[in-house]
Amino acid sequence: MSDVYFASRRCGPGSSLIDKTKKLIKKINFAAELREKDTVAIKLHFGEPELTTHLRPAFVRPFVEEIKKAKAHPFLTDASTIYAGPRSEGVSHACVAERNGFTLYSTGAPVVIADGIDGNNYVEVQVNTPHYDRVKVAGEAHRAKAMVVLSHFKGHEIFGFGGAVKNIAMGLASKQGKLSLHSTVTPYIKQKLCTACGRCVSWCAPGAIEIRGKTAVITGSKCTGCGHCIMVCPEKAAKIKWDIDFSQAQEKLAEYAFGIVKPKKGKIWYFNFLIDITPECDCYTFSDASLVHDIGILASRDPVSIDSASYELVKKAAPNPRSKASAAKPGQDKFTEGYPDTNPGPMFKMAEKIGLGRRRYKLIEIE
Repeated sequence: MSDVYFASRRCGPGSSLIDKTKKLIKKINFAAELREKDTVAIKLHFGEPELTTHLRPAFVRPFVEEIKKAKAHPFLTDASTIYAGPRSEGVSHACVAERNGFTLYSTGAPVVIADGIDGNNYVEVQVNTPHYDRVKVAGEAHRAKAMVVLSHFKGHEIFGFGGAVKNIAMGLASKQGKLSLHSTVTPYIKQKLCTACGRCVSWCAPGAIEIRGKTAVITGSKCTGCGHCIMVCPEKAAKIKWDIDFSQAQEKLAEYAFGIVKPKKGKIWYFNFLIDITPECDCYTFSDASLVHDIGILASRDPVSIDSASYELVKKAAPNPRSKASAAKPGQDKFTEGYPDTNPGPMFKMAEKIGLGRRRYKLIEIE
């Protein structure tokens, strides 16, 4: 059982969420384990242009300041995407980060795209897990001596939710790694619903979708399984065949996270922000209404425990009546209201099996 510290969203005079973030930092006390001149990767998602619900830059600065007190060298990082868009290569990705407020002036640390300008900067890590012998990890994140993982906890159309495990696994996998993580889940087009609008075609980076007559068609051999066609289709005609492959995708997510954590030798710490808990991930230029009200911030040294605690807190919360989870009740899974076939169970099971972390936790609330 691992300790998970929790600061609620409730704030009064003289106590802001930034203040509570600083208290959680003190509880984890990661600066005590840093050495002078250690490079420290702060892993987060910079959001897409026009997105308003990604983690705010103001939350990042307290971590930068704490790292600098130890005379270590922090940098903000993420790796490039496999889908078409401004974060698919290093230069424009860094520009998106700056546009969304992640500047040296605002946060105190520079942005370094972890897999380089063209996405080919990666290191292979031996893991010997059920699906992988080796995983390919974004190079600069791998080379950092320590890592602080800041995750905006929200839903995801394939993995159920996105928390600490997904943030490091999908976020810091190389392009080849991301392809491997997605490729077991291939979408299809339900032709009766398709209007051949072509929106999915413009989003499909590998060119796996084309319009044939009155419908879009996906070529399975080209598809990377990223799932973006599912989200951008206005008619909900792009769907996924949920079968054993989905369980494999969940398991592989845990294995990739293990490959990123393994070389850090305990010098990696996790903070989940249960704020703006949207149904979809931050890879889109829109965000739907939050599934539940803002809950707070969690901190732990265990990525599995912090995700387990976050997941349970969202389940327990009352649904937002204007969200996709409006029909759910307290205690029910809010994420499955939008994506009924998602289930994080295989990820949790594999994570414990390979030693990534523990699902059982002790929740310790701080004022």
